[in-house]
Amino acid sequence: MDNDSCIIRGGTVVCPDRVLPDHDVVVIDGRIAAIAPRAAGELDGEPNASAGVLPIVDACGAFVTPGMVDVHSDYVENVASPRPSVVMDLNASLYKADRELVSHGVTTIFHSLSVYGAHIFDHKPIRDFSNVSALIEAVARLRGGEERDHLIRHRLHMRVEVDSVDLYDDVERCLRSGKVDLLSFMDHTPGQGQYRDMAVFSETLKGYRDLTDEEVACIARQQQESDKLTAAQMAALAALARAQGVSVASHDDDSIGKVEAMAALDASISEFPISLEVAHGARERGMHTLAGAPNVMLGHSHSGNLSAREAVTAGAVDMLCSDYYPAALLDAVFALRDECGVPIEQAFALVTVNPARAAGIDGEVGSLEVGKRADVLLVREIACAERTMPVVTRAFVGGHSVFRSHYPDQPLGYGRDLHETLRVRRARARAAAGAGEEA
Repeated sequence: MDNDSCIIRGGTVVCPDRVLPDHDVVVIDGRIAAIAPRAAGELDGEPNASAGVLPIVDACGAFVTPGMVDVHSDYVENVASPRPSVVMDLNASLYKADRELVSHGVTTIFHSLSVYGAHIFDHKPIRDFSNVSALIEAVARLRGGEERDHLIRHRLHMRVEVDSVDLYDDVERCLRSGKVDLLSFMDHTPGQGQYRDMAVFSETLKGYRDLTDEEVACIARQQQESDKLTAAQMAALAALARAQGVSVASHDDDSIGKVEAMAALDASISEFPISLEVAHGARERGMHTLAGAPNVMLGHSHSGNLSAREAVTAGAVDMLCSDYYPAALLDAVFALRDECGVPIEQAFALVTVNPARAAGIDGEVGSLEVGKRADVLLVREIACAERTMPVVTRAFVGGHSVFRSHYPDQPLGYGRDLHETLRVRRARARAAAGAGEEA
């Protein structure tokens, strides 16, 4: 990781609003110095007099994209706590997450750590506030070695459940420390939000615990009657976050009224809006809207709420996150292209420049533009049964090569021909489905 200058040659460069086939991306001292049609490798005669000739990275046949920005990921909890009763070394867990995430193309991660009052589903020790605090400190320490000791950029997303009344002072202290990069408010009280359908709440709870209907009803009643953060407390935390330059998000908005209440706190992100109407309402009020990439892959919400595919194609959702499954991000981009007809640059914007903008870091990362940090992916499509599979073959963070994979070479044009055949089949299937609906 000692070289942060190179020329990424001849790929299809994915910009925020277009793609540029057969272009070079010139990286000098960790930043993008130029994006231009493939040339002999020189920039204004001499790319960097002190560095001499820049290394050439062959990107022919690959998409050259920004590194993905994941603003909501629970993944580190699974690494740090692989069994419900086990908590591994937290620092080691972050290093292991580092390696896994970069292989999926994530170059900036917002570890989403939860602050809860009651633990009504599975009680994960990793969610005890002592462990959450330790993880906050560990994530903060990673910044000092960014672009040197770690593969990707680590940030902290603090998710505050509204029943965490007794932890209010701790949350406030964390915000004042400058170690929180995104703040969201959650309300999992049954009967509203994600669990507005009590049958879904009951089914979900029984999936975690062996309970009778009477016991579920008792837990629901206790949650509904429990103390919650007041509107004044939430407003104070939101104001403190904004004063620190931290974006504020709401979670599982289920009505226009809730969107308006959160917008009044200057929340700029609506995470997982419950319906298309609510998602549109958030967008109309200038908020970014977030859905899960696993939702795209499944074709529906696992809890019966808004379909991410429907929301993206309707223009109601402008960001995707990995939520609980990092591998879904890249697959979701190509699923939206192949299954929903979303242009590839728009699909990549959902996981790059849009979340970077929502988190307030788009001045440095999130898109391939001159002057920005060179967080760059090479993504190739390989043949996989009767489809193509996107894979990350190179990743650069701040111009440093941090990841490389080696897939077997395929006959020239094989993947492209297969993809074109599948694209035509899918277009015909969509047209036939549309004709059937009209009939």
